[in-house]
Amino acid sequence: MKKHAWLRKLFTTDGGWGALVLRVPVGIIFAAHGAQKLFGWFGGHGLEGTAGWMESIGLAPGLLMAFLAGAAEFFGGLFLILGVLTRPSAVVLAFTMIVAIFAVHFEHGLFLANNGYEFGLALLAASVSLAFTGAGKLSADGALTK
Repeated sequence: MKKHAWLRKLFTTDGGWGALVLRVPVGIIFAAHGAQKLFGWFGGHGLEGTAGWMESIGLAPGLLMAFLAGAAEFFGGLFLILGVLTRPSAVVLAFTMIVAIFAVHFEHGLFLANNGYEFGLALLAASVSLAFTGAGKLSADGALTK
């Protein structure tokens, strides 16, 4: 294997315009949800409030879990928007959605109106798709591999 070939694989993108159209709005959604958890922006409860809620549903230690979820969503979302480190960011976000689906939403069924997992499932699918395709057009990843 060539020197730095693993870096090329990490940043390579096969996604084209479709990945761009997917990653920007999904990145905005993730970054906004992470900002709610970390900073209390957009009507969120901030780190302390999110930590208390996470402890109450059995995700302990709450402060660590709130920080990990918030940081994954906020920074992962920003990275998706910019198209930088898209594949690893998407994998982390997919894992975060799996935890959210099964720890919070699964018992409520599919539909969002019942606090179900349909929104988490859609974000999981988008994240997995981006993990496979990479960032697509107009991305830092694409620029780095040229």
